[in-house]
Amino acid sequence: MNKDNVKLAIAPIGWTNDDMPELGKENTFQQCVSEMALAGFSGSEVGSKYPRDPAVLKPMLDIRGIQICNAWFSTFFANGQKEKTIDEFINHMNFLHAMGARVIGCSEQSKSIQGTTKGVFEEKPYFSDEEWQRVADGYNELAKIAAAKGMQVCLHHHMGTGIQTTAEIDRYMSMVNDDVYLLFDTGHAYYSEGSQQAMMAILEKYLPRINHVHLKDVRDEVVAEVKANKLSFLDGVKKGTFTVPGDGVIDFRPVFKLLDERGYKGWMVVEAEQDPALANPFEYAVKARRYIKETAGI
Repeated sequence: MNKDNVKLAIAPIGWTNDDMPELGKENTFQQCVSEMALAGFSGSEVGSKYPRDPAVLKPMLDIRGIQICNAWFSTFFANGQKEKTIDEFINHMNFLHAMGARVIGCSEQSKSIQGTTKGVFEEKPYFSDEEWQRVADGYNELAKIAAAKGMQVCLHHHMGTGIQTTAEIDRYMSMVNDDVYLLFDTGHAYYSEGSQQAMMAILEKYLPRINHVHLKDVRDEVVAEVKANKLSFLDGVKKGTFTVPGDGVIDFRPVFKLLDERGYKGWMVVEAEQDPALANPFEYAVKARRYIKETAGI
């Protein structure tokens, strides 16, 4: 891949899980960002242990050669919380802008079951036509607000939410304006659709409108267990649904090849939440970095 186009980051969720703070509670912020740098990454997303004052956070990252590239933001447009979502978005956007990030990864969390005990496949939420319209209108507005700051908004398709499947991604992308982007997540696309082919189809179709990429691998045997026992999203995570690239079933070579051929410019972020007690975060960060170097040449 072209080193000038792509930068590599890793998410802190491998060290401490914000959805389940008991996972990795012993891992400090300083340890997390030091190990990211030591493993060879130059970027990071933002976790719950990160200081939120740019004046405090920036020097701690600068000394390690780490830059903030994005941070999760939850939107609640479908259930009618437009004003509250926009108010919170502006604060979040200003923080990211101060940190030098130019992309804001959002997830529509109305009706989301990702943090509940509900079966992730059996009980996933669906939006009504009216809710879909609220989501599209809301994201169009966020994109306008972000553009004034020289920033871009993208939607993170996610298991357990109303925008998870290929059909839902299609509907969303057809309803929003061209200045609303997609955060492509290999793990969630594969987990939802069940095949490399379906995952690649999403990537290929929307590549011109993908401005942020999450690299996440999947363990098929855990997905099978999640389906057989109607487990929740978080139960699956604890059992090891996700892992770092090169450690699961996804072949990332065609992913890297397609991104390179189409001239993708932006961050690729290793974002694979596991139980740090079972999957040592530093060890897995090194494993991911080595695999990317071998397969993407960066």
